[in-house]
Amino acid sequence: MTKITLQAETRNITGRKVKSLRREGFVPAVIYGHNFESLPIQVPVKDFEKVYAEAGESSVVYLNLGENNYPTIIQDVARDPVSDKFLHADFYKVRLDEKIKAKIPLNFIGESLAVKELAGILVKNVSEIEVEGFPQDLPHQLDVDISSLKEFKDHILVKDLSISNKLEMKADSETIIVLVQEPISEEELKAQLETPTVAPEEVEVVKKEKAEEEVSAVEETTPAAKTEEKKVEEKK
Repeated sequence: MTKITLQAETRNITGRKVKSLRREGFVPAVIYGHNFESLPIQVPVKDFEKVYAEAGESSVVYLNLGENNYPTIIQDVARDPVSDKFLHADFYKVRLDEKIKAKIPLNFIGESLAVKELAGILVKNVSEIEVEGFPQDLPHQLDVDISSLKEFKDHILVKDLSISNKLEMKADSETIIVLVQEPISEEELKAQLETPTVAPEEVEVVKKEKAEEEVSAVEETTPAAKTEEKKVEEKK
């Protein structure tokens, strides 16, 4: 596996002023980890885009920060909802001698004859799989070849996936990842749409749960909760 590196700098600008960093071509970020004090950093946006495309949120990224080189996993990113540009990134410092759990995205490849020739409907039930292993052994993605799906109801289970023997699958082995369903007619689709899916008594239950959630939401906005949120924001 190719070693992925990224140059980073310590960051002195925080709060709303980080907008100036983005204008200068940097992504505000933070690096943190177990027994590691949180440190604000910044990375060049163009370099980060390339690294994120290659590593995603599962492969190890080695952060070069001054004289130090930290193995990290991109834990989370924030994007602009309109432009989709990166606004912030979290790097989690890992230990290469300790196993971690990570969710690996699935990449569907190949062509299903049941879809191409029989007009079947490809249904993807799972988009990522949780595995456990050493950080340096975690892949960016797992390929799922759908060319084996030749008839209606053909499917691929978690246990059918091919993964490195250095990794342990944490998902239920009998979970269906992808399958092919028979095509549905317009009449059947219309019938399904016209059929009520929620009984009146279930509606009352939903209303009750929604009311309880609203009460809970109010409690979460108490001064104590806001103070805790402020601490978390300052930590970033």
